[in-house]
Amino acid sequence: MPSRGERPEDGAGLVPAESSTLHKEELSSKIKEQKVVVDELSNLKKNRKVYRQQQNSNIFFLAERTEMLSESKNILDELRKEYQEIENSEKTKIKK
Repeated sequence: MPSRGERPEDGAGLVPAESSTLHKEELSSKIKEQKVVVDELSNLKKNRKVYRQQQNSNIFFLAERTEMLSESKNILDELRKEYQEIENSEKTKIKK
């Protein structure tokens, strides 16, 4: 665990392999989080209300459940694609 204000996402002082591994772990965590969001939205009853949080604030706005579900699925797909690209680039580096 970082201490004294150090943030692992900065990547300062890391060699590229460590930075790549750190980014891969962060992506993996975000993918798991997004899977939960998609599952929760998928299992909601049709009449339930869904709210979207305004970025960088504590304000929530009513949103369409279907729109939120499709948006969350798109985000999940993008994260998976990025994760796959990192894995493929690592495999390519190993082959060289």
